Amino acid sequence: MIIPRTMHLPRFLSSPSLWRFLVLLWFGVLFWLSSQSHLPSPAKFEGVDKIEHVIFFAAGGMCFLLGLRLAGFAQATKTAILLTVLFCGAVGGFDEWHQTFTPGRSGGDVWDFTADLCGGFIGAFLALIAERWLTSEETTTSAAR
Repeated sequence: MIIPRTMHLPRFLSSPSLWRFLVLLWFGVLFWLSSQSHLPSPAKFEGVDKIEHVIFFAAGGMCFLLGLRLAGFAQATKTAILLTVLFCGAVGGFDEWHQTFTPGRSGGDVWDFTADLCGGFIGAFLALIAERWLTSEETTTSAAR
Protein backbone atom coordinates (compact mmCIF):
# COMPACT_ATOMS: atom_id res chain seq x y z
CA MET A 1 0.00 0.00 0.00
CA ILE A 2 1.35 3.40 -0.97
CA ILE A 3 0.65 6.20 1.49
CA PRO A 4 -0.32 9.47 -0.20
CA ARG A 5 2.18 12.31 0.19
CA THR A 6 -0.43 14.37 2.01
CA MET A 7 -0.70 11.77 4.80
CA HIS A 8 0.61 13.05 8.12
CA LEU A 9 3.08 10.91 10.04
CA PRO A 10 3.90 11.10 13.73
CA ARG A 11 7.07 13.05 14.47
CA PHE A 12 8.76 10.12 16.25
CA LEU A 13 9.30 8.45 12.87
CA SER A 14 11.77 11.24 12.11
CA SER A 15 13.70 10.63 15.33
CA PRO A 16 17.23 9.25 14.86
CA SER A 17 16.88 7.53 18.25
CA LEU A 18 14.09 5.34 16.92
CA TRP A 19 16.22 4.16 14.01
CA ARG A 20 19.27 3.59 16.22
CA PHE A 21 17.15 1.49 18.56
CA LEU A 22 15.89 -0.50 15.57
CA VAL A 23 19.50 -1.14 14.49
CA LEU A 24 20.27 -2.54 17.95
CA LEU A 25 17.12 -4.67 17.84
CA TRP A 26 18.03 -5.84 14.31
CA PHE A 27 21.52 -6.80 15.47
CA GLY A 28 20.10 -8.66 18.47
CA VAL A 29 17.78 -10.67 16.24
CA LEU A 30 20.67 -11.43 13.88
CA PHE A 31 22.86 -12.61 16.77
CA TRP A 32 20.05 -14.79 18.07
CA LEU A 33 19.40 -16.29 14.62
CA SER A 34 23.12 -16.96 14.14
CA SER A 35 23.21 -18.75 17.49
CA GLN A 36 20.59 -21.28 16.37
CA SER A 37 21.95 -24.69 15.42
CA HIS A 38 19.27 -25.29 12.81
CA LEU A 39 17.05 -22.82 11.01
CA PRO A 40 14.09 -24.10 9.00
CA SER A 41 14.03 -23.07 5.36
CA PRO A 42 10.48 -22.40 4.15
CA ALA A 43 11.36 -22.32 0.45
CA LYS A 44 12.15 -25.23 -1.78
CA PHE A 45 14.75 -23.70 -4.11
CA GLU A 46 18.52 -23.37 -3.96
CA GLY A 47 19.82 -19.99 -2.85
CA VAL A 48 16.78 -18.80 -0.92
CA ASP A 49 19.05 -18.06 2.03
CA LYS A 50 20.87 -15.45 -0.09
CA ILE A 51 17.57 -13.67 -0.70
CA GLU A 52 16.89 -13.79 3.04
CA HIS A 53 20.33 -12.26 3.70
CA VAL A 54 19.71 -9.45 1.20
CA ILE A 55 16.30 -8.61 2.68
CA PHE A 56 17.47 -8.79 6.29
CA PHE A 57 20.56 -6.65 5.67
CA ALA A 58 18.57 -4.18 3.57
CA ALA A 59 16.36 -3.63 6.62
CA GLY A 60 19.39 -3.19 8.89
CA GLY A 61 21.15 -0.91 6.43
CA MET A 62 18.05 1.21 6.04
CA CYS A 63 17.68 1.66 9.80
CA PHE A 64 21.42 2.41 10.14
CA LEU A 65 21.42 5.09 7.48
CA LEU A 66 18.20 6.71 8.71
CA GLY A 67 19.74 6.87 12.19
CA LEU A 68 22.75 8.69 10.74
CA ARG A 69 21.05 11.03 8.31
CA LEU A 70 18.21 12.10 10.58
CA ALA A 71 20.83 13.00 13.21
CA GLY A 72 22.61 15.19 10.66
CA PHE A 73 25.55 12.88 9.92
CA ALA A 74 26.72 11.54 6.55
CA GLN A 75 24.85 14.15 4.54
CA ALA A 76 26.88 13.46 1.37
CA THR A 77 25.03 10.73 -0.51
CA LYS A 78 28.15 8.79 -1.54
CA THR A 79 29.48 8.87 2.01
CA ALA A 80 26.14 7.69 3.39
CA ILE A 81 25.98 4.77 0.97
CA LEU A 82 29.61 3.81 1.64
CA LEU A 83 29.15 3.92 5.42
CA THR A 84 26.03 1.78 5.19
CA VAL A 85 27.69 -0.85 2.99
CA LEU A 86 30.75 -0.88 5.30
CA PHE A 87 28.49 -1.24 8.35
CA CYS A 88 26.61 -4.14 6.78
CA GLY A 89 29.90 -5.69 5.70
CA ALA A 90 31.31 -5.47 9.22
CA VAL A 91 28.16 -6.94 10.76
CA GLY A 92 27.96 -9.59 8.02
CA GLY A 93 31.59 -10.54 8.60
CA PHE A 94 31.01 -10.77 12.33
CA ASP A 95 27.90 -12.87 11.70
CA GLU A 96 29.79 -15.33 9.49
CA TRP A 97 32.59 -15.56 12.05
CA HIS A 98 30.08 -16.05 14.89
CA GLN A 99 28.43 -18.92 13.01
CA THR A 100 31.73 -20.81 12.90
CA PHE A 101 31.32 -21.31 16.65
CA THR A 102 27.68 -22.41 16.45
CA PRO A 103 27.17 -26.19 16.36
CA GLY A 104 25.39 -27.28 13.18
CA ARG A 105 26.34 -24.09 11.29
CA SER A 106 29.27 -23.59 8.94
CA GLY A 107 29.81 -19.83 8.78
CA GLY A 108 32.45 -18.18 6.66
CA ASP A 109 30.28 -18.28 3.54
CA VAL A 110 31.57 -15.68 1.09
CA TRP A 111 28.23 -15.71 -0.79
CA ASP A 112 26.29 -14.95 2.39
CA PHE A 113 28.71 -12.08 3.01
CA THR A 114 28.22 -10.83 -0.55
CA ALA A 115 24.45 -10.97 -0.07
CA ASP A 116 24.87 -8.96 3.14
CA LEU A 117 26.80 -6.27 1.24
CA CYS A 118 24.15 -6.19 -1.51
CA GLY A 119 21.46 -5.86 1.15
CA GLY A 120 23.32 -2.94 2.70
CA PHE A 121 23.53 -1.24 -0.68
CA ILE A 122 19.80 -1.70 -1.31
CA GLY A 123 19.00 -0.59 2.25
CA ALA A 124 21.01 2.61 1.73
CA PHE A 125 18.93 3.57 -1.29
CA LEU A 126 15.69 2.71 0.47
CA ALA A 127 16.79 4.87 3.41
CA LEU A 128 17.52 7.83 1.13
CA ILE A 129 14.01 7.55 -0.30
CA ALA A 130 12.47 7.14 3.16
CA GLU A 131 14.46 10.10 4.51
CA ARG A 132 13.08 12.43 1.84
CA TRP A 133 9.59 11.26 2.67
CA LEU A 134 10.05 11.42 6.47
CA THR A 135 11.51 14.91 6.41
CA SER A 136 9.00 16.34 3.95
CA GLU A 137 6.80 19.06 5.41
CA GLU A 138 3.79 17.42 3.76
CA THR A 139 4.17 14.19 5.77
CA THR A 140 5.12 15.57 9.19
CA THR A 141 2.29 16.71 11.44
CA SER A 142 2.67 20.14 12.95
CA ALA A 143 0.72 19.03 16.03
CA ALA A 144 3.31 16.33 16.81
CA ARG A 145 6.28 18.74 16.60
